Amino acid sequence: MDADYLPMSIKKSFSIEYDFHASPQLLFQYLSTPSGLSEWFADNVNSRGERFTFIWDDSEETALLLQKKNNDKVKFQWQNDEEDDGEYYFEFKIQVDEITKDVSLIVTDFAEEDELEESKMLWDNLVSDLKQVLGAS
Repeated sequence: MDADYLPMSIKKSFSIEYDFHASPQLLFQYLSTPSGLSEWFADNVNSRGERFTFIWDDSEETALLLQKKNNDKVKFQWQNDEEDDGEYYFEFKIQVDEITKDVSLIVTDFAEEDELEESKMLWDNLVSDLKQVLGAS
């Protein structure tokens, strides 16, 4: 093994579930469209086909829309130039309880172990913004 080789940090998958007082159809619009995502996730979002560009104050990231199932889930993959990016994605899944009809949003993402708590807090804040936009807190 090459002495200069340092293994990349391995990111771990995590999921967080949030309760919502909104219809799956309305929630889905905010998770799957550039205009909806720019209300809470980024300052601005543009898309060309499956390629979404997320813009914040001084940075820009591109993600590929991997999966979109109406009123159910949306899955994106960041398009950085790192070789291990193919394994990592973030996903929004809407779950509706059969009996109570309660709506939940399950966010799945990846983070390095030492950044896990920070990543969860970031999602807490983002989802809190989404709930305010929806008036669903």
